[in-house]
Amino acid sequence: MSYKTQMEAARKNIITEEMEVVAQKEGLDVNVLRNLIAEGKVIIPANKNHSSLDPEGVGQGLRTKINVNLGISRDCCNVDLELEKARLALKLKAEAIMDLSSYGKTEEFRRKLIELSPAMIGTVPVYDAIGFYDKELEDITAQEFLEVVEKHARDGVDFMTIHAGLNRTTAERFKNNPRLTQIVSRGGSLIFAWMEMTGEENPFFAYFDRVLEICAEYDVTLSLGDACRPGSIHDSTDPAQIEELIVLGELTKRAWARNVQVMIEGPGHMALNEIAGNVMLEKKLCHGAPFYVLGPLVTDVAPGYDHITSAIGGAIAAASGADFLCYVTPAEHLRLPTLEDMKEGIIASRIAAHAADIAKG
Repeated sequence: MSYKTQMEAARKNIITEEMEVVAQKEGLDVNVLRNLIAEGKVIIPANKNHSSLDPEGVGQGLRTKINVNLGISRDCCNVDLELEKARLALKLKAEAIMDLSSYGKTEEFRRKLIELSPAMIGTVPVYDAIGFYDKELEDITAQEFLEVVEKHARDGVDFMTIHAGLNRTTAERFKNNPRLTQIVSRGGSLIFAWMEMTGEENPFFAYFDRVLEICAEYDVTLSLGDACRPGSIHDSTDPAQIEELIVLGELTKRAWARNVQVMIEGPGHMALNEIAGNVMLEKKLCHGAPFYVLGPLVTDVAPGYDHITSAIGGAIAAASGADFLCYVTPAEHLRLPTLEDMKEGIIASRIAAHAADIAKG
């Protein structure tokens, strides 16, 4: 019996090699795992073209996983240095690496990273579109954004951040409820600016079915990005953030109808007492899909020490049911991270994940 995605296999009662590997790593009955994947509560990001992948599961009942961000940019387009960072992340056993490259030889770097890495690889295609086309933002067409998504899928990317929840309705909600720190998501701000300049709908929302076709073809997991994540404690759990989360829940059901795996991205900056409620909201509104959080940072006053503020928030989020932590380094808000910054960020995130796993049993 054939299948295109891990979710489709699970729904056809097929146990894949990737499911066998993950079940063994987690000490979980493979049929229990298969059922969770069929329901969308667990994902195994595993692009068919990522031949060096050692698969991991993310979601309900599994160990909390961590992600490391890196990539070439206008400020640092040294491919070798970023590959050295990737090797350090792998040595320290990060389960995922996100390539946030936005300038220079992005395709060359991405392909080298995928070839090198047994960890799952994520990207943000809208970042790459800016550098790849070498155009003004407003001159990039909806079709060109989608072509970058397809290029990343072909190259072997396991999961992609797609900011499809910031549609024109969400944008109006944002404009009607002013923030202290506006839109701090880089992908979100690019999409918002593109919509404002062109007067068109978010291409990832307008052509979401095409995004799903691409993801189904290569078994790319959709990481539905939170363009309206709060950039300060003041802005957390505001109308724009919740409006977008509702849209992401609706998009999740559309993805599952096409057997496309999904996780949801979350805040951001958030006071300690709001974290558990936000995890509950995501699980309710997004039907139990795995939750991937950046931090959350529990105070705005500690630049230079945000690996600590992030680890505090990450431990609480994961203990409350979040499944995947994006590391934060001491360089967050200040500069690009050094190798030592990365090491500090990974260790702090790993401790947070472990503390949460103890709490989750």
